Amino acid sequence: DDMLDKLPNDYLSHEVKARLIKMGILQPMNIFLRQEIDRMQKVITLVRNTLQDLKLAIDGTIIMSENLRDALDSMYDARIPKAWAKISWDSSTLGFWFTELIDRNTQFHTWCFEGRPNCFWMTGFFNAQGFLTAMRQEVTRAHKGWALDSVILHNDVTRSMKDDITTPPAEGVYVYGLYLEGAGWDRRGAKLIEPKPKILFESMPVIHIYAINSTGGTDARMYQCPIYKKPRRTDLTYIATVVMKTTQNPDHWVLRGVALLCDIK
Repeated sequence: DDMLDKLPNDYLSHEVKARLIKMGILQPMNIFLRQEIDRMQKVITLVRNTLQDLKLAIDGTIIMSENLRDALDSMYDARIPKAWAKISWDSSTLGFWFTELIDRNTQFHTWCFEGRPNCFWMTGFFNAQGFLTAMRQEVTRAHKGWALDSVILHNDVTRSMKDDITTPPAEGVYVYGLYLEGAGWDRRGAKLIEPKPKILFESMPVIHIYAINSTGGTDARMYQCPIYKKPRRTDLTYIATVVMKTTQNPDHWVLRGVALLCDIK
């Protein structure tokens, strides 16, 4: 009952469509938003149906199926039911998973019905690579004569935290909610430093990610820092690479295994 109460309302497809037409339905970012909302809606529908059926099954009105039994056992152990995990995201416990569902939904809902956010929470996307690709397409379209193949991602780490951001960047996106693992961050100098003792993860300031038209290689003095969705670093959780300033040789941080994580749970 508690989960059903907190579960967000369904998206009405005609309302979403009307908002997207207003915002420009063929803009790369809005196409991306629509795909994300569709996936979010699938999760909300499945969770609502499972919970409603569980109540009926406990009362004995309908038969307790295999899926419902798995859901009941999982919820009892604070694990995520298999059917839910299959179409959603990884999380360590059901509590974290459900909080994330509400947070992710809030970002999509606000973006769709109140306009594009100044700053994006990257952790909240199903397809974070798709988000960065949509941003690249948007920048490419804004410049005449640029080809998508030669447009690469570039970034600056700002000195601001999320609450300091009041306007969107002129180009590209502001991203927040990333954690640095394996190193510390000097906010004033905007560069990598040695980690503080006993601090495993350091919260990063807002990062401005944009695209540039370049065929040249990357700057060898910068550390190429990978971004992963989860602490388990595999190809499946890899999103993109950002560059970070460092006074030491970048190899020093490679050996430390320095990376950015969207989520540390």
